[in-house]
Amino acid sequence: MQTASTNIGERLCNKSIRDISWLLNIPRSTVSGIITKWKQLGTTVTQPPSGRPRHMIERGQRMLKRTVHRSHQLSAESIAKDLQTWCGLQMSPTTVRRELHGMGFYGRAAASKPSITKCNAKRWMPWCKARRH
Repeated sequence: MQTASTNIGERLCNKSIRDISWLLNIPRSTVSGIITKWKQLGTTVTQPPSGRPRHMIERGQRMLKRTVHRSHQLSAESIAKDLQTWCGLQMSPTTVRRELHGMGFYGRAAASKPSITKCNAKRWMPWCKARRH
């Protein structure tokens, strides 16, 4: 496979993007992207990701997942304290919630269901019988 420097070299020889794409057998959008990057940054090397690094590393995520699987009823505050004592990871409950949401865990409460008294049961029986037939 051809390198980006070949792509830039072709461009410096006054070749069109379409010609470079045909010569190197790569899509025109790729050629255009490389040339744009070279014009803006002066390099075609991949830049490091921008933004703040993630607070929780992979090991911490595994510990968090294990903790949640053990007990689904724990609050984010108690999970944050557990992680601090077990792993030495110091993080806020908000970070714990964010990581759990990223893993697909969301807090869900069971729907409250009315208690069925004898009176309610008698009242519902005809409806249940009519529905079964």
